[in-house]
Amino acid sequence: MNPSLNVSMLQNDRFLRALRREPVDRTPLWLMRQAGRYLPEYRATRAKAGDFLTLCKTPELCCEVTLQPIDRYGFDAAILFSDILTIPDAMGLGLQFVENEGPTFSNPVRSADDIAQLPIPDPEGELRYVMDAVRTIKSGLSNRVPLIGFAGSPWTLATYMIEGRGSRDFAHAKKMRYDAPQLLKALLDKLTESVAIYLAAQAKAGADALMIFDTWGGVLDPDGYRFFSLQPMARIVERLSVIAPGVPVMLFSKGASAYLLEQANTGVAALGVDWTLNIGDARYRVDGGVALQGNMDPTALFASPEKIRELAGRILDDYGAAPGHIFNLGHGILPGTPPENVAALVQAVHELSPAYHAAAADEAV
Repeated sequence: MNPSLNVSMLQNDRFLRALRREPVDRTPLWLMRQAGRYLPEYRATRAKAGDFLTLCKTPELCCEVTLQPIDRYGFDAAILFSDILTIPDAMGLGLQFVENEGPTFSNPVRSADDIAQLPIPDPEGELRYVMDAVRTIKSGLSNRVPLIGFAGSPWTLATYMIEGRGSRDFAHAKKMRYDAPQLLKALLDKLTESVAIYLAAQAKAGADALMIFDTWGGVLDPDGYRFFSLQPMARIVERLSVIAPGVPVMLFSKGASAYLLEQANTGVAALGVDWTLNIGDARYRVDGGVALQGNMDPTALFASPEKIRELAGRILDDYGAAPGHIFNLGHGILPGTPPENVAALVQAVHELSPAYHAAAADEAV
């Protein structure tokens, strides 16, 4: 695959140009979890599917919900509708989504034998439904905007696999981190390989950019973060530069803004920034070396449209007249978010951001 062939046909390539820190006419905008429960059309499709896993494993329905926010809001990028736990599910851990409990695994990974028996899933075999979804979505987009593929980080996937479910204290995963670090490393090595080939397959199927979601990196101590979270992601980025050349990779490590420069040094094109760090400070820390995505607090979308516009303007002003900003939230849209408030945010970014890019162009002259 030659990614440049896909990019050249896009009607709107602001997002990809911002990833390359090239000039744009306004700040591109997309939101984490932009296809989700806050949209009535999503809830209708989810009801049609019957359950969440069926929705995730039906390419046509994945396409439907991926396109819903593009049709409604005109975002500058679409993101594959899927789940971060597709890889552990394909490894045979027995994934279920329990009402009011979230994801659970019937076969958690706790021993060396458990890890040794884990297969590396074939993206066009056990995970073919994801690749078919990418292909279906890419066709459905009709080159309107780029498509983002994604995966969970090895550490984040490992936490669910070891705990058997979501957790507040990650007691089992952290016990392995301290008492059996080589065992944890063996699991992370297998997940690192799995994530790399999974993301490369999404690029081959048509994804224009790739994102690694490190949801739980921020729960680790500094040494633990660097060794068990950041290092595997750096290896994935390096591997993708060989097996998916030319496809930009983004990294979002929630709660880990203290390591922003180290994240930038992995070779990624962009970093996601959560709402605990001023976007201008983040830009200063990385010294323009990568694009930045962020970083409105998701709960701000429950405020009035006037306040949303004010907050959006503040973030744009904090970033300033420089290339490489992709407006996003500091985490995913919350389920009860009023759809009209998302529209207010889109309108604010569309109306307020061009002035910063005109100023940047004037400075360049």
